[in-house]
Amino acid sequence: MPFPDIDPVLIQIGPFAIRWYALAYIAGLILGWRYVVALAETPRLWPGKSPVTRLDVDDALLWAALGVILGGRLGYVLVYNPAYFFQNPLEVLYVWQGGMSFHGGAFGVLVAMFWFARKRGFSALTMMDLVSAAAPIGLFFGRLANFINAELWGRVTDAPWAVIFPGAGPFPRHPSQLYEAALEGIVLFLVLRLLTHRFGMLQRPGVVMGGFIAGYGIARTIVEFFREPDAQIGFLYGGWMTMGMVLSVPMALIGAAIIWKFARAGTSKPKRK
Repeated sequence: MPFPDIDPVLIQIGPFAIRWYALAYIAGLILGWRYVVALAETPRLWPGKSPVTRLDVDDALLWAALGVILGGRLGYVLVYNPAYFFQNPLEVLYVWQGGMSFHGGAFGVLVAMFWFARKRGFSALTMMDLVSAAAPIGLFFGRLANFINAELWGRVTDAPWAVIFPGAGPFPRHPSQLYEAALEGIVLFLVLRLLTHRFGMLQRPGVVMGGFIAGYGIARTIVEFFREPDAQIGFLYGGWMTMGMVLSVPMALIGAAIIWKFARAGTSKPKRK
């Protein structure tokens, strides 16, 4: 299949341009914020009154945005291409050109939410549970933007749905960005919704966060078998592992350990200090 003719720039007026990549981040943050508000304001999900108010969620949005952008960019710079940015340090600021690490962004958000919750005087685990439940929304839009930008494409394949990406040579490749949108976005969102709505795991702080960490690690590891590794890194450890696997397999194990730890703790009523 030829790559669909989609301009990465939605609207451009003179030097001002609105890119799909930026819109994906905005959509993920806004829809994620609305979903967190809905979770916080649904009484049956909590053993008592929700410790997180609408005002808390509104204020946390800025913290989350900064965590995503700073953590995602620094993660990409330090892990995926440190030599290039060491030689071109000003380009660290060129976030509109792409180059964001999910692992760095996730770590940045978790750190931001930890400090935000500490300042507001309620459980950091509860805040991180809420943000984790909404994170697949941002992942879904982000992976769609990767596809529109024709970046982070998959490995060469003869599958009938393969795509010939511009800049990736003449051979058809897996649209791995869409695989990630499905697994990291849709499937993971539904799994976490089961944890929050069906099994009431917001009443056991830490479980939903663990479910997100483990679920993402599993989903990303699966997709890495179809995704082309970054050119500057290539394959690792005998020619079959990728940097994405190196980062994601430990995530899956850590997430499983977090679930085991906090699921055994029993139901608790998260309160403000």
